[in-house]
Amino acid sequence: MINRLWYYMIVIAVAFAATGGRLELLTDEIFVSLQYSIELGIGLLGGMMLWCGVLKVAERSGLVDNISTLIRPVMRMLFRGIPSKSAAMGAMIMNITSNMLGLGNAATPMGLKAMQELQELNPKKDTATDAMCLFLVVNAAPIQLLPATVLSLRVSAGSANPGIIILPTIISSFAAVSVGVTACKLLERARGGGR
Repeated sequence: MINRLWYYMIVIAVAFAATGGRLELLTDEIFVSLQYSIELGIGLLGGMMLWCGVLKVAERSGLVDNISTLIRPVMRMLFRGIPSKSAAMGAMIMNITSNMLGLGNAATPMGLKAMQELQELNPKKDTATDAMCLFLVVNAAPIQLLPATVLSLRVSAGSANPGIIILPTIISSFAAVSVGVTACKLLERARGGGR
């Protein structure tokens, strides 16, 4: 589907440029965009390497374990039907911890593992459980303590103060996850809950 969408966008752009007599302008813009994309990619690569290194230091220093220990009671409260020592709970905690540190690339494999483990606990294999839906919401709108990817983007774009977004990011991400969790719990209660 996405390939078709890109195909149609390219065909429409070329058709409009050709009918408007601006094919040369389109060609020039393509090469300018390619150059900018390469510069942005290299800038992001450096930033992502830095933040992945910071995560490794945080992991080895015990910071990730400390954050995991802090969020474990909250996770037990939110996901009452999931055993606290299960592989699903461990994968969810690692996913959320990685997301809190702004490392979505590291969080994705843990999120997939968590969903796989939650599916193992699911009695109705063709229907998502309340825990699966709640985890999806928490994963899609995670609390961000350190928005590493956005900081890297701001640095590579030449921002004078890339760190100015940290506090607003913490506040807005906390609000987003609070609204999402509240909505899930209200829907769960309205439906009879506990699935």
